Amino acid sequence: MFGRLLAVCFLFIVPNLVHAKDLPPVRIGLDGEFGLINSTSAQSIEKGIRIALAEINGKGGVLGGRPLELVIRDNRSVPARGIENLREFAKDPDLVAVFCGRFSTVVLEQIPLIHDLKIILLNPWASADGITNHGFQPSYTFRLSLKDSLAMPFMMRQARQRGFTKLGLLLPNTGWGRSNQAAAVAHASANPVPQLVGQAWYNWGDRSLAAPYSQLLQAGAEAILFVANDLEATALLKDLEMMPAAQRRPLIAHWGITGGSFVKEVGALLGSVDLTVIQTFSFLATPDSPAARRVLAGGAGFGWKSFEDIPSPVGVAQAYDLTHILARAIDLAGTADRSKVRDALEKVRDYAGLMRHYERPFTADSHDALGPNELLMARFRKDGVIIPLAANR
Repeated sequence: MFGRLLAVCFLFIVPNLVHAKDLPPVRIGLDGEFGLINSTSAQSIEKGIRIALAEINGKGGVLGGRPLELVIRDNRSVPARGIENLREFAKDPDLVAVFCGRFSTVVLEQIPLIHDLKIILLNPWASADGITNHGFQPSYTFRLSLKDSLAMPFMMRQARQRGFTKLGLLLPNTGWGRSNQAAAVAHASANPVPQLVGQAWYNWGDRSLAAPYSQLLQAGAEAILFVANDLEATALLKDLEMMPAAQRRPLIAHWGITGGSFVKEVGALLGSVDLTVIQTFSFLATPDSPAARRVLAGGAGFGWKSFEDIPSPVGVAQAYDLTHILARAIDLAGTADRSKVRDALEKVRDYAGLMRHYERPFTADSHDALGPNELLMARFRKDGVIIPLAANR
């Protein structure tokens, strides 16, 4: 009798095991700037996603056993490539969402197509306000990252705490630069100190920023709010090397400079400039966190032996948390249907993440998961490690 019962159970169990093993994956796309020389941002986002996927798939995946699988495309930081990549991703019926990379200029160009295709865009880095504040309803863009309207006021408050009363804005002539200009001007209009004494613009690819920088000196800037990526930041530091020390103003920088090999390129020049940079997270500030330890262990295959080995750490951390939130939304939706997962992302609750505890990361009214409490300032160590400052609020 027992033998017959065991045989019957085996007949029910084995097909289910075989079926679970053969379940098709749910795919996630990543459209990043992999081909950009010296860039580390897309690679850090990829690593954060892969570490989270290993954890999720190790616990059975989503939807009762379907593994999550990552598909990568390279946009080389070119908006037209990003548009084409998005179209290709959308053709895959098993692809539920697409992660973007560092460059707001790429994502801003994708916004109309995202909503035309009704494909979920998950943002673990790009900071321009228009990525989530765009007027499309329902919105298919979700950000777990810094936002310019939070970054600029924080950077200006940091400047005031350091005693600077006159600031200059050095900005790229892009959607990202204009987003930061609007945020800075809005903060200055409500807070007369520090005063914005000038705004100067440069173009991507400029080999020298000496001319716009000098405009801000002439306007009386005591410190410079610097919005740049690593290539332009390298150009500016080389310009400053040629200037007298008295003309080298403190630089309070946006985080684009952390997405590449900036420190490697500038070398000893870094020590001649007072440079701080905004961040949303530091593994070095939370070394005893169980989640941080899991991420470090998950990065062993990338050669990480300590938290100091993690390049572009905000990309890793934000992509990691965002991947876990997506997996929860897929299970909550009970399907990989994009529109239903989009709705479920607004209903995910109580996720104890790496960066913080998310009581409700996204709502119908807000698709930005981070707020002012996650912001901090940091400096580069000589070896390129980003060190959080003790006083950050």
